Amino acid sequence: MALAAYACDPARSRGRRHAEPSAPTRTDFQRDRDRVIHCSAFRRLVYKTQVFLNHEGDLFRTRLTHSLEVAQLGRSIGRSLGLNEDLIEAIALSHDLGHTPFGHAGQDALNACMADHGGFEHNLQSLRIVDILEERYPDFDGLNLTFETREGILKHCAVVNARALEAVEPAYADGLGGVGRRFLDRGQPSLEAQLCNLADEIAYNAHDIDDGVRSGLISLEQLASVDLFNHFLAQTRARHPHLHDTDQDRRLLYEAIRQMLSAQVYDVIEATRRQLDATGADSVTAVRSLPPLVRFSDSMRKDSTALKQFLLRNLYRHPQVMETTNQARRIVRDLYAAYMETPSDMQPGFAARCEAADAEPDAMQVRARTVADFIAGMTDRFAVREHERMTGLHLLG
Repeated sequence: MALAAYACDPARSRGRRHAEPSAPTRTDFQRDRDRVIHCSAFRRLVYKTQVFLNHEGDLFRTRLTHSLEVAQLGRSIGRSLGLNEDLIEAIALSHDLGHTPFGHAGQDALNACMADHGGFEHNLQSLRIVDILEERYPDFDGLNLTFETREGILKHCAVVNARALEAVEPAYADGLGGVGRRFLDRGQPSLEAQLCNLADEIAYNAHDIDDGVRSGLISLEQLASVDLFNHFLAQTRARHPHLHDTDQDRRLLYEAIRQMLSAQVYDVIEATRRQLDATGADSVTAVRSLPPLVRFSDSMRKDSTALKQFLLRNLYRHPQVMETTNQARRIVRDLYAAYMETPSDMQPGFAARCEAADAEPDAMQVRARTVADFIAGMTDRFAVREHERMTGLHLLG
């Protein structure tokens, strides 16, 4: 399928941080996707939590399955809009690489621990992984991804962090600055990046409904109070009367979620096309200077927000979830304190980074960031095991 004029063309990529010859059989965005799939951080996502911790069940979503679902939704929408599917997939598969163990609970705890050392934010950590921390190539650190994939990974960025990023970005030939520039200029990323942001939201709302019902923490009766979901629940019951039996609730749930997902996908396609037509966006450069173009309709945005609020009240803040996340925060805090006190307890490469910086004026800053890198790279179960090894306490699992 031919790319639309406003799509990212790999032949016109702004390039990589370190120049490399093109591959004979793959575009630059395809190479980005392949590099992400083969990296260590991507494999670890299979044992990183989404909402329910790794030990709580084999069928709950993980960061890996979530990333695959975001990629599938993104490619489906992107195909209809004439966007670059390979770039969408590369961004979707890499957007959560920097997540800590234990989901947002782990991130919040690590951010608090790092308050005096620049904080911690998983988007920045994802970029740090693909730029620095992965060690796979002989001539450079990281994965050396294209600018377009890197900017898609960086969904959010405070001004102070954007300035820090720009200070170390390479000088691109077009003189437009690096991945932090748009946060200083209040510009927008590519449509492919914008789409991944929205596909992320669509995916986690849908699969958190599924996981929430599967866990028994929320019910179909509760979900009937959410207009967006109840519409498709009632529609499914009307079309498939045999699903009224309680032993068919699983099929009923799946079909209602499937219908809701389809409606959201079609809504995004239609609303985005209207925005593209209204603005006359005809190039990637034009897209970057316009307000966000990939969007829900106003009515779908309202309904989606109501669904998110329902999940926040009834699932994410459920007492059972809060109990485990409180323990998860403690694990992260305890690990951080222990490694700051004794860096040699970390794996050799991380311990060596701290030792090499001991004589430098910013030794504590380097130590804190190194500890954060080590903890953020842990899977749920490795963090639990490390905590038990160092404290004698078995808090989870």
